[in-house]
Amino acid sequence: MGSLNGVEHPQLPADARPADDQAKCLEVDTTHQTMAQMDRGEAEDFNFENNPNGDENKANAAPPAVEVGKPLFPKRGTVVENPDDSTSTVDEQEQEGIDGVITPHSHLPKPEPPPGLAPTSPDEPVKENGFSGIRADLLGRSKSLTETFATVDIGKFFKERSNSLSAIAKRLSQIGDYKNESDGEEGSESESSFKEEKKKNESNCDSVVEVSEYNISGLRVVVRLKSGGEDGIKGRISFFSRSNCRDCSAVRSFFKQRGLRFVEINVDVYPQREKELIERTGNSQVPKIFFNEKLFGGLVALNSLRNSGEMEGKLKEMLGKPCPGDAPATPVYGFDDPEEEAEAAEEEIVGMARVLRQKLPIEDRLMRMKIVRNCFSGAQMVEVLIQHLDCGRKKAVEIGKQLARKHFIHHVFGENDFEDGNHLYRFLEHEPYIPRCYNFRGTTNDRSPKPAVMVGKKMYKIMSAILESYASDDRSHVDYDGISKSEEFRRYVNLVEDLQRVDPLGLSPDEKTAFFLNLYNAMVIHAVIRVGSPEGVTDRRSFYSDFQYIVGGSPYSLNAIKNGILRSNRRSPYSLIKPFSSGDKRLEVAVDRVNPTIHFGLCNGTKSSPTVRFFTAQGLEAALRSAAREFFQRGGIEVDLETRTVYLSRTMKWFGGDFGQEKEIVKWVMNYLEGSKAGLVTHLLSDGAALHIVYQNYDWSLNS
Repeated sequence: MGSLNGVEHPQLPADARPADDQAKCLEVDTTHQTMAQMDRGEAEDFNFENNPNGDENKANAAPPAVEVGKPLFPKRGTVVENPDDSTSTVDEQEQEGIDGVITPHSHLPKPEPPPGLAPTSPDEPVKENGFSGIRADLLGRSKSLTETFATVDIGKFFKERSNSLSAIAKRLSQIGDYKNESDGEEGSESESSFKEEKKKNESNCDSVVEVSEYNISGLRVVVRLKSGGEDGIKGRISFFSRSNCRDCSAVRSFFKQRGLRFVEINVDVYPQREKELIERTGNSQVPKIFFNEKLFGGLVALNSLRNSGEMEGKLKEMLGKPCPGDAPATPVYGFDDPEEEAEAAEEEIVGMARVLRQKLPIEDRLMRMKIVRNCFSGAQMVEVLIQHLDCGRKKAVEIGKQLARKHFIHHVFGENDFEDGNHLYRFLEHEPYIPRCYNFRGTTNDRSPKPAVMVGKKMYKIMSAILESYASDDRSHVDYDGISKSEEFRRYVNLVEDLQRVDPLGLSPDEKTAFFLNLYNAMVIHAVIRVGSPEGVTDRRSFYSDFQYIVGGSPYSLNAIKNGILRSNRRSPYSLIKPFSSGDKRLEVAVDRVNPTIHFGLCNGTKSSPTVRFFTAQGLEAALRSAAREFFQRGGIEVDLETRTVYLSRTMKWFGGDFGQEKEIVKWVMNYLEGSKAGLVTHLLSDGAALHIVYQNYDWSLNS
């Protein structure tokens, strides 16, 4: 390393110089004007015609090397140090034939050296390395020497390619490959090492890289690579399924393991497609697999084909042509079943609500030293009903009570359903908590209220279908991004609008528990998608208290569902107040008795929480006991016999009031342990010695 006009200047190693040290190279004489143009990047071509020595080979010689931050042409006679501690002049280095590169402006991409660059010596062969005209020994330089010794005509390169975007993308891709190979070297490597590395990168391209991006000043180029598929398969695999169907899960797993693309049509999510299934197959049994428009069969037929060893040939035979138009169609965006909506007769009360919205004087009023917004009096509503229906006052009051029971209107202070007089009321969409509810999308649901049981069953089917497609087999990992883009999730978002006016009071105890367990788990998934996973204590408090749904005309947060409804209005950990006050109507919905196993059916989207699942009222107790056993098998309890220590999940500490005292907690947990752990805990409890209980750290990271 030496100094040239005060700038460090690396030199070629001895083995990279031309074989003939005495060979004369071109001495380039240029004018001051040409040098100034090159410093500005304006010179397009080097002119070698004015040659004072008259060598005929000088016209074909390469231009001298140029580095950013160094003089374009050092003065002749300047002494420069060589790596071998000897000195030489610039004239002598020009005679040694040093190759170089003109580095373009920092905002411009570095292009590929143009093809046809001649080697330094006619006797020196050019090695094959994927870049024509560049010596392989120069590519194998040490990483510390970051120069690229190749001559590039920058002006001509961009002049010829400035109008071709595809050419730029191609060149940048090649330069990216060359840069990755040359920058990753720790020393001089052979030609074969470059080829092996390049083949390795190419082989991993389809499996690792999906999108390549190149950023150019003022321009963005995105290249999307086509994903590979089965050779010869041009058609489509479709199969009809239902939620929580074991055979359907086996078919789904088979296609995923083989890497085959398929379209699943779940008739529980898309009920209108069940008629199509019956028309195509003669019955409603699932799974039913179609290769293009042809019915293949079910799981038995798929297993027979797999066991026969003819799977590849059969796929190519049946899917060798593009999918025709009469094949089962892929599910498309939609709302509820249009036929179901058409069959549902609109109640008279819905029409009354629409009339009242138009005719009532809705305004802000002062009551009890408070400004009550967007309200009207009971007397005003009665007068409008009398004029519109031409009925008596008693009937108008009865209609008002019906509107209140179905949550079209509410008393501003929640004191009564509806009364004639100066009491103030407002429509549900004008309640102050409405904007914070995520199942409200601009307008309230004016359809006739549906039974809570029906809405709960539909929610169970849709969310089960989502987990089957976008969660791991053990349900411990959830693909939230995939769920957010799915048609099933859009159907769920449409469905939860029906929760606005459901009546949960009509549910049986088991139906109520299953309904709110499922609602909590579904809301967590929705919350992670909409607001993201909570990372700190403050975010977690907001996550569980601010994300709300309207259910039966009242707001429900995750905290309200877990601690207010399912834990019979008990305080949450580190809280001084209960979720519901004494006059809150939601107290009527709360369960009468706390079942400790509900904690193992609630998933809050973290790695330390139980796995996500959904429940039905039938067999609910058995399902919760199964969830508890699975939780403790996955690490919810650990036993150290030597130190006489039992490590419990921190959930048991936070909600200790639901399980009892510490030793009682251990005894309770024994009912859900496998044989070996249950034996260890029994031994520790029975020998009379001290037992230590330690609570595990809680992992709040997302279960994705």
